[in-house]
Amino acid sequence: MDRPVRTIIENQAPVTATAEMTVAAASRLMKTRRIGAILVLEGARLAGIFTERDALFRVIAENRDPGKTKLGDVMTRNPRTIAPDRPFGHALHLMHEGEFRHVPVVENGRPVGIVSARDALGPDLRQFISDLDQRAHIGEILG
Repeated sequence: MDRPVRTIIENQAPVTATAEMTVAAASRLMKTRRIGAILVLEGARLAGIFTERDALFRVIAENRDPGKTKLGDVMTRNPRTIAPDRPFGHALHLMHEGEFRHVPVVENGRPVGIVSARDALGPDLRQFISDLDQRAHIGEILG
């Protein structure tokens, strides 16, 4: 939980796209790379994130054509981000509070990676659940 986000993304090359890429092309890229989210850039700046949930809720559920729909029209704009030196537990907290599964990692204004809820499988997840349970128990006591 206390390990820096940097240790999780150190071997990661962020997968990026432009807002002009179609949902179909982005989905194929995500499938090939076996990832659930892609960072959308305007120049070198992070403009948004496109996730598998965006594809489901904003494209399929709204009957949009993935071959014609641009990422810029369905991405999550200005997503919450985290710095690489922040603890991974903070990223998990952001995901829990915001009800999302991916957090872009940004350093000096540039995206350098992405952490996901999947990164928490194992000891980090057990610790996070334990911390949440402890906070809930304290809240009940202080009621």
